[in-house]
Amino acid sequence: MPNLPPRLILASSSRYRRELLTRLRLPFEAISPDIDETPTAGEAPADLALRLSVEKALAIAARHPGCIVIGSDQVATVDGQPIGKPGDFSRAQAQLRTLAGRTVEFHSALAVTDGQRVEKADVITHCRFRPLSDTAIDAYLRAEEPYDTAGSAKAESLGIALMEYVRSDDPTAIIGLPLIALTDMLAGFGLAPLAAGTPA
Repeated sequence: MPNLPPRLILASSSRYRRELLTRLRLPFEAISPDIDETPTAGEAPADLALRLSVEKALAIAARHPGCIVIGSDQVATVDGQPIGKPGDFSRAQAQLRTLAGRTVEFHSALAVTDGQRVEKADVITHCRFRPLSDTAIDAYLRAEEPYDTAGSAKAESLGIALMEYVRSDDPTAIIGLPLIALTDMLAGFGLAPLAAGTPA
């Protein structure tokens, strides 16, 4: 009998990450890691994203030995300062007014582990927002309601109209799961998407 590929788990409750991972056509399940995501004192946003991606993966790996686990976290920053998820219309409105005409740096951190070895990466995306009128901001927010998205703009849909440019080595990183880096990592753990889930 051929060896079965290891079970794959996405340590996330994010529907965006689940939808992205389905692109690789590997069977997987998603489990929320339920970890404390509070930054430590003086922790840089990029370091926070990497640490949380590793902690998410290891938390699930500890409960599911023998599995390959993916953890991911994303932090958006302007001038090195973190930008959170707005949560509602008024906060999103204020956030987009602040970001208009400025460049946002998104750190999309990624970790893959089998419980013993951990591979990790920080894939950076630069998004330059157009100058935005209040009319354009309000029309966008009412159309898309991006209140669960850092930066108040969904670049994978109508939010792209707010951007002057999006620059990254991986077009999926901005959505929350860098699939190019992930494909390389999974192959190193014996899961190759183009081999239909069989060991690499």
